[in-house]
Amino acid sequence: MKVLVTGSAGFIGSALSMRLLERGDEVVGVDNLNDYYDVELKQARLARTQGQPGFTDLRLDLEDREGIARAFAEHKPERVVNLAAQAGVRYSIENPLAYVDTNLVGFAHILEGCRHHGVEHLVYASSSSVYGANTSMPFSVHDNVDHPLSLYAASKKANELMAHTYSHLYRLPTTGLRFFTVYGPWGRPDMALFKFTRAILAGEPIEVFNYGKHRRDFTYVDDIVEGVIRVLDRLPEPNPSWSGAEPDSASSSAPYRLYNIGNNSPVELMHYIETLEQCLGRTAEKQLLPLQPGDVPDTYADVTDLVEDLGYRPATSVETGVARFVDWYRAYYQL
Repeated sequence: MKVLVTGSAGFIGSALSMRLLERGDEVVGVDNLNDYYDVELKQARLARTQGQPGFTDLRLDLEDREGIARAFAEHKPERVVNLAAQAGVRYSIENPLAYVDTNLVGFAHILEGCRHHGVEHLVYASSSSVYGANTSMPFSVHDNVDHPLSLYAASKKANELMAHTYSHLYRLPTTGLRFFTVYGPWGRPDMALFKFTRAILAGEPIEVFNYGKHRRDFTYVDDIVEGVIRVLDRLPEPNPSWSGAEPDSASSSAPYRLYNIGNNSPVELMHYIETLEQCLGRTAEKQLLPLQPGDVPDTYADVTDLVEDLGYRPATSVETGVARFVDWYRAYYQL
């Protein structure tokens, strides 16, 4: 099938595009190559898919209403995976309007493109950040998430609400995926594993927030991509027993679903760092700092629905995943 993937030069979008091409799908990749982080890394990711049969590369902002509408009209994708977004909890505290432009206005343009061009299924990235002040563990998609702690999280919750509206009004099948701390080769430089690796190899201290008392549901990128493809291939069905009497954001009488997509096995941050130290053969100098504004101490994904509906089971241990990242990092930066 023909799949439009936004964020095709991004960490997950690039890996997903590769997998789709490998299995014989056509991919229309949309990315604006913005400078939120190293553009050369984005270009290097994109180089893996450019020139491959079945890949079309479009340079577009999601905020460009006419450009997005034209992309849908000209390329007529059957399904869409929207991964493009302004990412980052901390950056949203300093630059909130960037999240309004891309994550709200841009997502509306994607919804409109899907609505007007008969798209069979829209899969879009949400985030574990939507759980905000929720302290009930593990995080369930059936829980209330009305207390976000950052505008990034609020924008992702808004995406879920916007998608439901289009599923209800226009019967557009939509599935939202709440990602939990994705890591692995070709990862993002603004995330902990990348930052820690760079600092340790440079002999610089690493910043460890909340005094290291974090637990994260670290999920390897290949496991994430496998889950995204399984979701993409299965259209959500309306839930005939849904009445709205009980608050449940994951199900609806519309063709709409929400899933957590994580490892379902939280890891202590200090163990994560120790694993990285062993892979690098160096010990990190740790600067212990308080919890950052907008951040949460722990994340833990309840993936029961994804397991039951689609047989999703992450298979990559942190030890294996971190070792693969370090191997890639050394090769990419020739260290």
